[in-house]
Amino acid sequence: MPFFARFKRANWKKMDNTEGLQAAVDAIAKTGDLALACHVGPDGDALGSMLGLGIAARNAGKTVHASFGSPFVMPPNLDFLPSDLLVPPGDFPTAPDLMVVLDVGSPDRLGELAANASKAATVVVLDHHITNEGFGSISVVDPGAAATGELVFDLLGLLDWPITPDVANCLHTALVTDTGRFLYSNTTPRALQIAAELVGAGADPTEIGRHVYEESPFGYLKVAAVALGRAELDVDARFVSTIVTQADLTAAGIDWGDIDNLIDTLRLAKEADVATLAKVQADGQVRVSMRSRGGTDVGSLAVAMGGGGHRLAAGFTAETDADVVIRQVREAIEEYR
Repeated sequence: MPFFARFKRANWKKMDNTEGLQAAVDAIAKTGDLALACHVGPDGDALGSMLGLGIAARNAGKTVHASFGSPFVMPPNLDFLPSDLLVPPGDFPTAPDLMVVLDVGSPDRLGELAANASKAATVVVLDHHITNEGFGSISVVDPGAAATGELVFDLLGLLDWPITPDVANCLHTALVTDTGRFLYSNTTPRALQIAAELVGAGADPTEIGRHVYEESPFGYLKVAAVALGRAELDVDARFVSTIVTQADLTAAGIDWGDIDNLIDTLRLAKEADVATLAKVQADGQVRVSMRSRGGTDVGSLAVAMGGGGHRLAAGFTAETDADVVIRQVREAIEEYR
């Protein structure tokens, strides 16, 4: 039986932010040991939120362990973030007293750390995915937040923990990446106000922007050239797609984390509402990333295909050929409309 079955949906009462955050504050304040986890294949929001909270907790005198499920590899464009709190999944507390799960839309996104959460006395969930149906002992889910980092910012305020420059850099990274450099539709006035406060606290937007968006190994250009050369546009469906394989990466001498920004290049095609990148792994699995300009709720499509995400940015994993996956996505988009 899935471990979150013990938090039965029938007994789960979604709290508003004030009630939920206060419950999270109470749980965190009374513990001396804090175990933090984010989703597998972490992005800027997942890592920034987790490390920002972890650094602030350590500064407050807590013992902190932070991790994410395999593959336990720091994304190259995020390796500028302070990572000394990170431990491999195998070294993560087996049965933590308090486990805080950040930016995780569903339990399976924890990877092998789901087993650790099943033995935790209390599980606090901080998330902003609209597809999150609620899990954990204390669930704070706010789809209106620009990033999970926004919820961590609020949490730190309630805890009265100082936001040092390292914490500010982490949380600003969370906001910058999940708002697409403050260009996506989730860029709210409050997100910009928080960003301003973080810069005032010592966040360095120039450093963050350079590492996240303006640095890639030369091999990225090789892979991008191959993948974009394969790109196909369905004008009627307003759909652009392409495929990239492990063999492409191996030939260029780079890893999957080095091509995180490729989907943003693909979505530049103005004729398309939806951009889809199918990434064929060494084991044959296909990890699919989708982006929408606003005409299609790709989050709902991803959920229907076993994944999740946001309305304009989502993904899922498939066990079939990449060409088949892309055809299925295109057909789902046509049905959606």
